[in-house]
Amino acid sequence: MDSTVMLRFLNRSLFRKLKVPSLPTGRITHRKTAYLSTEVPDARIVKLYRSFSTVTITYIEPNGEETEVEAEIGKNVLDIAQDNNIELEGACGGELACATCHVVFEKDLYDNLPEKEEEEEDMLDLAFELTETSRLGCQIKVREDFSGTTVRIPDDGF
Repeated sequence: MDSTVMLRFLNRSLFRKLKVPSLPTGRITHRKTAYLSTEVPDARIVKLYRSFSTVTITYIEPNGEETEVEAEIGKNVLDIAQDNNIELEGACGGELACATCHVVFEKDLYDNLPEKEEEEEDMLDLAFELTETSRLGCQIKVREDFSGTTVRIPDDGF
């Protein structure tokens, strides 16, 4: 069965590591996107596609500057910000031991996020500019429904 999907990848060696039977055909664009057309069962292609899918989200920094980024699904909001040189501290390295990755979500998206754990609630008590839609960026993994959303980074008081 021949299937074609669009995958985001770093280089051709990724396909060798994943043991895909043939290298991608088609052309590689400046966004490191290629079309893969190979004899791979559909379930495997879907798994590969999902593991490299991205959505566009916009970070709004305390000074009002907006930065639109491609966020990899499954990665947390803190890591995506840091990967894109957006100032979101994460002093504890995402170990749920501080509130320096505090972010504010849009109400619609916030209502669909997983419930906060008690530890996250405790850490948020230490955050500046706490709102009803505040969460810790290290605890929120990007999903497909994040597409087009904004994430506001509150002023840390300094």
